[in-house]
Amino acid sequence: MAEEHDELLNEDNGNQETIKKVTGMYKDWFLDYASYVILERAVPAIEDGFKPVQRRIMHSMKDLDDGRYNKVANIVGHTMQYHPHGDASIADAMVQIGQKDLLIDTQGNWGNILTGDRAAASRYIEARLSKFALDVVYNPKITEWQASYDGRRKEPINLPVMFPLLLAQGGEGIAVGLSTKILPHNFIELIDASVKHLKGKRFTILPDFPTAGIADFSNYNDGLRGGKVRVRAKISQRDKNSLVITEIPFSTTTSSLIDSILKANDKGKIKIKKIEDNTASEVEIIIHLPSGLSPDKTIDALYAFTNCEISISPLGCVIEDNKPFFVGVSEMLRRSTDNTVQLLKSELEIKLGEFEEQWHFASLERIFIENRIYRDIEEEETWDGVINAIDKGLLPHIKHLKRKITVEDITRLTEIRIKRISKFDIDKAQQKIDALEDQIAEVKHHLANLIDYAIAYFERLKKEYGEGKERKTEIRIFDEVDATKVVIRNTKLYVNREEGFVGTSLKRDEYVCDCSDIDDIICFTKEGKMMVTKVDSKTFIGKNIIHVAVFKKKDKRTIYNMIYRDGKGGPSYVKRFAVTSMTRDREYDLTNGNKGSVLWYFSANPNGEAEVVSISLRQVGSIKKLKWDLDFADVLIKGRASKGNTVTKYAIKRVELKEKGVSTLKPRRIWFDDTVQRLNVDERGELIGEFRGEDRLLIINQSGVVKTIIPELTAHFDYDMIILEKWVPKKPISAIYYDGEKERYYVKRFLIDQEGKEEKFISDHADSQLEIVSTDWRPMVEVEFTKERGKDRKENMQVNLEEFISVKGINALGNQLTREKINQVNLLEPLPFEIPEEVHADDLEVVDEETLDSSSQEKSKEDTKEKSGEDNSSNDDDLDANDQGQVTLF
Repeated sequence: MAEEHDELLNEDNGNQETIKKVTGMYKDWFLDYASYVILERAVPAIEDGFKPVQRRIMHSMKDLDDGRYNKVANIVGHTMQYHPHGDASIADAMVQIGQKDLLIDTQGNWGNILTGDRAAASRYIEARLSKFALDVVYNPKITEWQASYDGRRKEPINLPVMFPLLLAQGGEGIAVGLSTKILPHNFIELIDASVKHLKGKRFTILPDFPTAGIADFSNYNDGLRGGKVRVRAKISQRDKNSLVITEIPFSTTTSSLIDSILKANDKGKIKIKKIEDNTASEVEIIIHLPSGLSPDKTIDALYAFTNCEISISPLGCVIEDNKPFFVGVSEMLRRSTDNTVQLLKSELEIKLGEFEEQWHFASLERIFIENRIYRDIEEEETWDGVINAIDKGLLPHIKHLKRKITVEDITRLTEIRIKRISKFDIDKAQQKIDALEDQIAEVKHHLANLIDYAIAYFERLKKEYGEGKERKTEIRIFDEVDATKVVIRNTKLYVNREEGFVGTSLKRDEYVCDCSDIDDIICFTKEGKMMVTKVDSKTFIGKNIIHVAVFKKKDKRTIYNMIYRDGKGGPSYVKRFAVTSMTRDREYDLTNGNKGSVLWYFSANPNGEAEVVSISLRQVGSIKKLKWDLDFADVLIKGRASKGNTVTKYAIKRVELKEKGVSTLKPRRIWFDDTVQRLNVDERGELIGEFRGEDRLLIINQSGVVKTIIPELTAHFDYDMIILEKWVPKKPISAIYYDGEKERYYVKRFLIDQEGKEEKFISDHADSQLEIVSTDWRPMVEVEFTKERGKDRKENMQVNLEEFISVKGINALGNQLTREKINQVNLLEPLPFEIPEEVHADDLEVVDEETLDSSSQEKSKEDTKEKSGEDNSSNDDDLDANDQGQVTLF
């Protein structure tokens, strides 16, 4: 035996270990085990979509089916005749099938996929086959059979499933060396896709989850390896201090979701006050927030740090011809549909054979009785004589038959009873033959038009079983949630300026700001050095720190103003720049790089403010002008590596702040991307307008709710939103609504008095509804009246809403539009109006935002290399134009 193995002796501290190759029976046994797990346990077959245990459960339920419910324990025991494993695995598999609510009609506590509650014991719950299962899963005449594991019974090799069942239910399994994860798809959409395939059209199918939720399938990759699906819970704002989750991601439960939220709260990623789980038949998780916390920001934080958003990696693997086969969901559907067509063809061919046999014998029976051939056997004494006599008697009458007469046919004729012969009705017999001929012709027509027959079959399934199976999961494209924008500032940042340390553990030193443990911080020193580093307990930056702040990646609006001396005795320069990206923990020199350089003045301006400073020179020689003012608004914004503009070649005594500046940047242009329902500054979607710090957005929903908000990029919007635009405070809002209590249409015009408050401007009656709303200065509408019996339709009426009603309070009822019955109200082109101009101080701008990306001709090669390097920084967009900059004087 030792000769059959290679041996290697290793010495380790005097101990000898023998390493041997595993061959022979071990190798064979492992491959056998792997094949068994793949083929017989974990991976479904492409033909019917069942794993072996599922197929045996369905077969056992058909064995026991009598239309009544059976105890699950009884079904499990019966299945053990076919499945050589324990009852627990069978019961669990049956519960999973039952929870998908497609093949099994359940009774009792079958668990809850929303909460994760388990089903009751199998002795307490009952089940029977659904009508759908009886319709599409079974047909013994076209089923191929094999012996069960003990040889006592027959079980199906594959059930003749005439529906893409695997895609409807989904499937998941882990085998030896491979796994499968096929996501469930929508019942109706699968049928529609099958019909499109049969018609030769293209189709696309996307998953649909029983837990609903919102999903982004842009990287689904047809369910193949490498694809990814992002699924989110549906979260909405209940009021200003609470959120409600009404749908959860697939593969999660309310319990696991709440646990992930509590863990994120404990780690300081999010901040919640209390959480309630009111889930029963529908999900309802209420999250109470501390006062002053942004609900929109919290929603994004829930997506970023909890199971409110999960990523699912599909992997389409099935068994085909006793081998694992990796395939996309589109190909699965095509193969399933083609298989259904072949099964329908086999079913029709069997029906045709049966009808032809019935027609053949009915014709023989009529000939036998009508021509009284039965009398020819009265004189025969032997069985062969009887057969020959009948055969001879039939011969003149069988020219129209479609096949030859066999001994079995004649034997069946001899078994006809005398009572049946005596009561034989030729007309009824002919009617039966005619009916069989019609059925034969119909089946032949279906076979000749098999594709049309299959399409009709799928459409029948949709009509009979499609009710209540509409799509649950909302399809949407997600925007990326930047964790650094939404994380709660859960720690404090300190700085020791003189020694050059920053961190969260320096509690005896100067407090800078609140931060989170995933933030980056930017630091500047008096020598003109800059560094971005990760928040840590204690980090050395460099002595004489003059500015510390949380770093915002791609922040083009924060502008740094500085005046520095080049070297020990060189000239002084002024420069303005933004820091949008850089490599973490790398030191950057903002001066010209000469030894002895020092900063005279430095300020950080979150909205590009440009202040005025006073520069004083030392009295040296014959200098005539010792003091003058420098306005940073006259300095172009360039790259951080630019040398800057010369201030003076003489020695500076001091630089003093003379006047605080205003923003030199254009108002921020904001777009709305309807696809992801989010604001952006990247020119995606529709341009809403240009916004300064005090400007707000106007939002009006179909439910009659109006509000104004600060245009934060993290804001969420309801899907019944009908108006989103820049808010003009003096511009009235005009609305026509139907009052459910008074059953009349009313017109009102109003202004919004309270910024940020959500208000309803139509009545609270259940039948009240908003008809039209306009933010035009002089809106016009057309009223179409309902035609009454016996009267001519009243001509349409045009109404100038500005003249019809004056501007009143938001809570006013308004004026009744008309007493006549209204069919509909249409909004027309508004009347001309000269919009009043408003002058803002910000309009006196010197440099626009586009100059932020321009670099001077003096920009160094080092800066070019930095931009092409790795970017590990984070950011946080800030739309508040009222923030004041930080100024450092020397």
